[in-house]
Amino acid sequence: MKLGPLNHVGVATPSIGAAVARYRDIMGATRIGEPFDLPAQGVRVCFVDTPNSQIELLEPLGENSPIAKFLEKNPAGGQHHVCFEVPDIYAAKAEMEAKGVKVLGEPRIGAHGTPVIFLHPKDMGGVLTELMETPKGGH
Repeated sequence: MKLGPLNHVGVATPSIGAAVARYRDIMGATRIGEPFDLPAQGVRVCFVDTPNSQIELLEPLGENSPIAKFLEKNPAGGQHHVCFEVPDIYAAKAEMEAKGVKVLGEPRIGAHGTPVIFLHPKDMGGVLTELMETPKGGH
């Protein structure tokens, strides 16, 4: 496997509305998607486009959301994960496991509509790392 492009940085937030306002009013973001629910992952998501990547804002959908657990430890929110593209998620999963990296669960459909996996932070220098299959038609 070869490291692909950075697709996005996931940022947990207690309020997508407040986070959008920060990126718009303080950082000057102009391309901001509509928030949408991703019930299978327990999150509400909103993408903020940057010139070379995206910020994925994540708000918990309920108390069982992994983002709710993150916010218990980090009430103001913060960086949750980084996401890199790979051409084949199943090949990437097999390679990561062969290298002794703990893969958290099976591939599932992520916010971009393509399969994703997460790599345990313990094996990635303390950083929760998402790998996502490159969307058809590119980024």
